[in-house]
Amino acid sequence: MARALRLFSNVLFALTVLAGSLWAATALWLHLAGLPRLAALAALVLAAAGAVTARTRRRPAGWAVLALAALVVGGWYQTIAPRADRDWAVDVSRGVTARISGKIVTLADIRDFDWHSKDNATPRWITRSVDLDRLETVDMITSVWDNPDIAHLLVSFGFSTGEHVVFSVEIRREKGEEFNEIGGFFRQFELVLIAATERDILRLRTDLRREEVRMYPVILTAEQRRTLFLSYVELARQLERQPRFYNTITANCTTVVYGLALGLKSDLPLNDKLILSGRLPEYLEALHVLGGEGTMAERRAAALLRPGSEGRHPGLGYSAAIRLR
Repeated sequence: MARALRLFSNVLFALTVLAGSLWAATALWLHLAGLPRLAALAALVLAAAGAVTARTRRRPAGWAVLALAALVVGGWYQTIAPRADRDWAVDVSRGVTARISGKIVTLADIRDFDWHSKDNATPRWITRSVDLDRLETVDMITSVWDNPDIAHLLVSFGFSTGEHVVFSVEIRREKGEEFNEIGGFFRQFELVLIAATERDILRLRTDLRREEVRMYPVILTAEQRRTLFLSYVELARQLERQPRFYNTITANCTTVVYGLALGLKSDLPLNDKLILSGRLPEYLEALHVLGGEGTMAERRAAALLRPGSEGRHPGLGYSAAIRLR
């Protein structure tokens, strides 16, 4: 029995050293560069070796060295704070801001770019005031670029004036920076709430990036539509006051929206469709709020937005054209 406990303790210690070293090495690699990175990684190797050596001499000493190393790395990691003043990529350089006056919400820095290619656009940021009493529709939009089980989530709010505002929770890339899922676990990216016109943010994905984009009507009461819209407004105001980090699992385009939707229904179920976001239509169907008719396969087919909508329906605005499918 004593031998089994000793073996378990040794295996646990080895796994802890290995896992902790891998985590710390990844964080150091992502957040440091040049000589500081090399020095920090060398110190990490020495700390791991020191913990193993200390344990061979005296078991508690090994755990003590490991705890000290964890304290140092953890203290450094906590100094990494989200910022709003980096040199951002132009398409995420401005998060939407919002001001409320009674039933009128004024949104500033709505993106309305004229995209010429997937990487090049004529920038334009606009301000719009919308009347909450004229909020008529909510559409959930999923955009798939590779794995059909993984989609980016956008939500479009339509008003009786014909205007639509799309909200998209995104990573806030710096110029020249590209997203990677690993960095999303290690405070590499800030989170930004983009508000955009449908012609900007949907046409970019359908016509230029050639992503598979689907738009699903969501059946909500007037009060629920208003509550969801104001949840986005409150998120915009929170991010204006205090930047936040994006996280691949806990603070991404889907889980953030789930948190907003809790304002509609406090006991919304958690399941794998919030991670496998390409299955969100099934999630909404289970909640009985997904619009459309027919089987799920038929609804998916009807929801697909095809490139070139404006060309097929000349004279109509973009939002009206994509709804004539």
